[in-house]
Amino acid sequence: MNSLISQIRISLVATIVLAVVLCGVYPALIWGIAQALFPDKANGSLIMRNGKIIGSKLIAQNFTDAKYFHPRPSSAGDFGYDSTSSGGSNLGPTSKKLMDLVKERVDKYRSENNLSPKALVPADAVTSSASGLDPHISLRNALLQAPRVANTRGIDEKALVEKIQANTDGRDMRILGEPRVNVLTLNLSLDAS
Repeated sequence: MNSLISQIRISLVATIVLAVVLCGVYPALIWGIAQALFPDKANGSLIMRNGKIIGSKLIAQNFTDAKYFHPRPSSAGDFGYDSTSSGGSNLGPTSKKLMDLVKERVDKYRSENNLSPKALVPADAVTSSASGLDPHISLRNALLQAPRVANTRGIDEKALVEKIQANTDGRDMRILGEPRVNVLTLNLSLDAS
């Protein structure tokens, strides 16, 4: 009986100690390190204007006006771009629904950007990301949208391409992925000028 009570006491002490360390000390330590070394990233990479949060560099927003660069499509939530319903469409590559949706998006993209009916359209312009919240588009996608945005805003296309370059993130660690353009920061920089 003493052995059983001793084992229960050891188990309870171990549980309490591990709970304090793993549920309190460790998270507080990691939070403190993140706040000290990466405060912007640790707090969600939020973008502030006039003391008000207007978005995050990490979450796409739906821009539909012709004067803005458009993000990639989203399947997150009923209307897309819903950060509380992050997720893809779960439609497979042989899905007729997906093929019809992509064809519709290709036609719309060509029409919006005054492209020829045979122009190649970047995949990220017509397919949603796995999260539905990807804030980036490919450089090619941005450059194909540039004439529309420049024409609508009445600005020089060469100056617009410079803004695109300024809002382009390079490859991670210089070798991973492709250069990509953050749509929110690009559109905000256009509004600021």
